[in-house]
Amino acid sequence: MTRTTTPAPPPGAPAADRDVAGLVDDLTALLGPDLVLTDDRSLDKASVDGSYLSPILRAQWPIGRPEVVCRPTTVEQVPAVVRAAVRRRVPVTSRGKGTGNYGQVVPLHGGLVLDLTALRGIDHVDPEAGVVTAEAGVRMLTLEKRLAAHDSQLWMYPSTVQSTLGGFLAGGSAGTGTIVHGRNHEGFVEALDVVFAHEDAEIVHLEGADAQPFVHTYGVAGIIVRATVRIEPLQDWRCVYASFEDHHDAFAAVQKVHRVSPAPRLCSADGAHVASCLPADEAIPAGRASLRAIVDAAAVGQVEQIVAAAGGVVEAVRRGVNESIKVSTLSYNHPTHWLQKAEPDTWFHMEVQGDALVERLDEVEAVYPGGTLHLEAGHGRMFGMLNGHFTTAEAAYAGVAALEDLGVRVHSPHQYRVDHGTEGVRALAAGTDPYGLLNPGRWES
Repeated sequence: MTRTTTPAPPPGAPAADRDVAGLVDDLTALLGPDLVLTDDRSLDKASVDGSYLSPILRAQWPIGRPEVVCRPTTVEQVPAVVRAAVRRRVPVTSRGKGTGNYGQVVPLHGGLVLDLTALRGIDHVDPEAGVVTAEAGVRMLTLEKRLAAHDSQLWMYPSTVQSTLGGFLAGGSAGTGTIVHGRNHEGFVEALDVVFAHEDAEIVHLEGADAQPFVHTYGVAGIIVRATVRIEPLQDWRCVYASFEDHHDAFAAVQKVHRVSPAPRLCSADGAHVASCLPADEAIPAGRASLRAIVDAAAVGQVEQIVAAAGGVVEAVRRGVNESIKVSTLSYNHPTHWLQKAEPDTWFHMEVQGDALVERLDEVEAVYPGGTLHLEAGHGRMFGMLNGHFTTAEAAYAGVAALEDLGVRVHSPHQYRVDHGTEGVRALAAGTDPYGLLNPGRWES
């Protein structure tokens, strides 16, 4: 686990010879003045992401601010932008919607923020081959809805459905569909079009194993501009809401629901306090723990039996793509968001994993004052967000050893370093980014 609590070096620390003014001129000639931004509002917006969920990171703000933002409108413009940045020795941080929770798209060393949200083309949908090819800026919500018109669905999509495809692949990890397919670097990606930080940068097409090192690595080795990802036949999903008197019963039910066949697409649960902070819904009654699941229509009867056997009540069974997306937005980090919104300056969370989350729930929640767990079913495992009352960063990290003693794996959301295949990615980046310009400051110090 990474335990980073110190701020990054000040923006502009590397590349003392950078020529930002020259780059602004180059980009203006390439893209036009409306797509090259140096005003304070644009720079401030590109300086933050969803890391407000971490009081530890929030206390360090600002951790980085760009000197210029540009917004290419075609994939083909990106290599020219990168060539100009390399020539001027200006760091480049690629960015989608900025919905990540860990500060990975904040430009720690300033320079250029490359906003890819205008690259929204869906190039090819092939249900027979089981793939879709789309540009990096297309929203996952848009992609899922477009696929439904082809009787298809994504293998997975993030709980923040407004995220972009490139952002999810570069910065995400798991989401709706993880129960069946694992995380986004475990077979989801078939191919990538990537731009390296070379003086003669062009779009490089990578397939299979060659593409995988660029997934979940925050753009430090290459900028994803287009991706081909796995899809599958559209299932007849139902959104099941259930409530329980006690969250122990709800969590025990999650362990069983995620094993039904056909497998669910998502299964989440919260205790009564967290559930009370979620958006109002008659299917999430006050004072009761909540279980929410996206299950195949053929498995609804099995889920109803599990809920009843655990002493719960099925509050609603809903259908449709929009209903599935709604349930997705109440999973993963989103309950923590609603908890913090209801009770500001109170909560922090740790990402946790293991069967002990259910089997030793009282001990797990007792590690932190006010401890309350949001539970998710994953690919053969239980994981979630353990929320506690925040006092200091030192106190937050002090609980990690106690959790590990209980058999809980812990990942800190309070850091912005590459935490997946670090040494391999560092070796790769030595060739794809020889000047160290791609999202610098992401390596463990």
